[in-house]
Amino acid sequence: MSSLGDRDEPPMGQLPKLDFSIFVMSIIGSAHVHLGDMPGPDGHSERSLDLAQQDIDLLTLLEEKTKGNLTGDEERLLAQALDELRERLAEVSKEA
Repeated sequence: MSSLGDRDEPPMGQLPKLDFSIFVMSIIGSAHVHLGDMPGPDGHSERSLDLAQQDIDLLTLLEEKTKGNLTGDEERLLAQALDELRERLAEVSKEA
C-alpha cells in the first residue's frame, strides 16, 4: 500500500499528488508550449514569446519568494529550469 509521500504513478485517470516540483514542471511545460517546442492542448504548436517570457518571469518570482524555503532538489530544479528557459528564449528570439 502506498503512503501519501510516494511518487508512484497514480492509477489511470487520477492526477499525481500536487507538490512544488510538479507545480514548477507545469510552468516549465507551459513555457515550452509558448516557445513552440511542444504542441499545446489542441495539438498545434504556436509560438508566443510574450507568454514564454511571462512563464519565465513567474518562475523567477517563485525563486525570489521561496528563497530559503525550498529543498536542495527544488532549488536545483528551479535554477536549472530558469537557465535553460532563458537560453531557449534567447535562441528562439534570434530566429524570429
